[in-house]
Amino acid sequence: MKKQQNEEQIQRRLEMRASDILDPNNQIGVKLRSLYAAAQDEAIPDRFLDLLEKLDQAEMMASAKLAE
Repeated sequence: MKKQQNEEQIQRRLEMRASDILDPNNQIGVKLRSLYAAAQDEAIPDRFLDLLEKLDQAEMMASAKLAE
């Protein structure tokens, strides 16, 4: 997956014109895309997964009580 992303980034860089590189809005977009890609690759923290599991359990309990 990372290999494909790297190839896509290289292709985008090749397609950029000199005017695009100097455009401040384009620079912001490039940096935001880079930040988003880095965030996508991060692992989900265990504490967050535990909280999601607790939420699922609470929702199942609430729906079971409503069914009674």
